Amino acid sequence: MILCVHLPRFELAVAAGGVQALAGEPVAIAPEPGARCVGEVSGAAEAQGVRQGMQLGEALARCPSLGLLPADPLGVAEAWETVVGSLEGIGAAVESPAAGIAFFCADGLLRLHRGLPGVIDAARRGGQEARPARPARIGAGPSRFCSMAAAFAARPRRGAVIVRQREAARWLSSQSVQLLGFREQTAELAMPLHRLGIRTLGAVRRLGRDAMADRFGRAGVLAHALAGGWDTPLLPRSVPERLEEAMELREADSGQSLERVLGVLIERLLANPGRRGRSIRAMTLSAKLVEGGTWRQSIPFRQASADAHRMRLALGLRLAQLPAPAQELRLGVESFGPAGGDQQNLLGQAAAQRRRRLAEAVGQARAAAGPDAALRVVLVDPRSRAPERRSVLSPFQG
Repeated sequence: MILCVHLPRFELAVAAGGVQALAGEPVAIAPEPGARCVGEVSGAAEAQGVRQGMQLGEALARCPSLGLLPADPLGVAEAWETVVGSLEGIGAAVESPAAGIAFFCADGLLRLHRGLPGVIDAARRGGQEARPARPARIGAGPSRFCSMAAAFAARPRRGAVIVRQREAARWLSSQSVQLLGFREQTAELAMPLHRLGIRTLGAVRRLGRDAMADRFGRAGVLAHALAGGWDTPLLPRSVPERLEEAMELREADSGQSLERVLGVLIERLLANPGRRGRSIRAMTLSAKLVEGGTWRQSIPFRQASADAHRMRLALGLRLAQLPAPAQELRLGVESFGPAGGDQQNLLGQAAAQRRRRLAEAVGQARAAAGPDAALRVVLVDPRSRAPERRSVLSPFQG
C-alpha cells in the first residue's frame, strides 16, 4: 500500500506567511519574470473563477480585487525539506515530485507503527511540521497515482481515504481528469481532454489505449494506464547532504560587486571540510530579494568539477536573471561528483605543479592551525563609505 501526503496550496501558504492570511482573501502567486500565468490561488479566488495557470489579464478580469503575492521558492524548499525530513524520521523512503506532495510505501512500516492506521497517524504528524501550511490530507492506494487521487479526495477532519486493490479501477473511474495535470508526463493532457468533453478518468479508460496513443502519443498511453490503476514503481530519494554558504549583500546588490560575492561563496564551498575533496555536479543559487520574495535556480554542470573559475563562469550567467536587487545570496551543493574531477588545467606542467604544492602547503597550515589559517582579502564593494563593507575574507585556494 502506497501513501500520499498532500498539503493543499503549500506554496501559496508559505508565500503568504500562513493560512490565516488566506482566509477569505482572493490572492494568488504573481507570475514569474517573463511569464504571464498566475501560480497557486486561494479558495476565495477559485470561487470567482480564477485557476492556477490562468493568464494574468484573464484572472484580473474575473477577480479585480485579486491580490498578487511574490513567489518564495527558497522558503518553500526549506519548509518542504522539513516535512520530508519528518516523514523520513518515521522510517519512510519518500519520493517527492513537487512541494506539497510526497509518496512512500507503507508495507515495511506496518509492524513498526502497529498497522496502517498507525502509519497514517505518524504521517499526519510529520505533515504538520510545515507550520504555515494547511493540515495534511492523506490517501492510500495500490499505486502512486491512485494514492494521490485518494489524498485529493480526502477532507479535513474526516480521516484518510483508503482505496483497496480490487476496487482501484472502479473508484478511479469517477475521479476528475484534472488529476492528470499533477503528473509531469501527462500534465499537458488535462486541458485538451477537458475541452473535448472528457471529464472523468473513466471516460479516458473507455476511449481505449489505441485512441489515446493515436491522439496523444506516449503520454496518452500512460494516461490510459493511470486511469486503470497501473503506475510505475516508486523512486525514493536519497537523503541529501546539505552544504551551503550565504552572505548578506547590503550595498552589494548588483553588478560587479554581486559577482565578487559569488566568487567568495564558491571559494568558501570548495574550502568547506564537508566537501571531502569531492567534485560538484550541480549547485543551487538562491537569493532573498529587497522587494520581498525569493529567487532560486538549480544549475547542473556539464561535467563534475571543483574548479572555481569554471563555476564562476557558469553561475555568473545566472546572476543576470535576478528579477530584483538582492539582499542575501546563497549557494548550495545539490549533488556531488567523484573525488577530484577532471580540471583540464590550461597552465603548463611546471605551473600546475607549483599550484599543487601551494595547495598542499595551505592544507597543512589549516590542519595545524584550523580552517582560518589561510585567508585572502576580496574587494566586495570598494566604493562603500563603511570600511568594513569594502572587503571580506575568503579561503585561499592556492
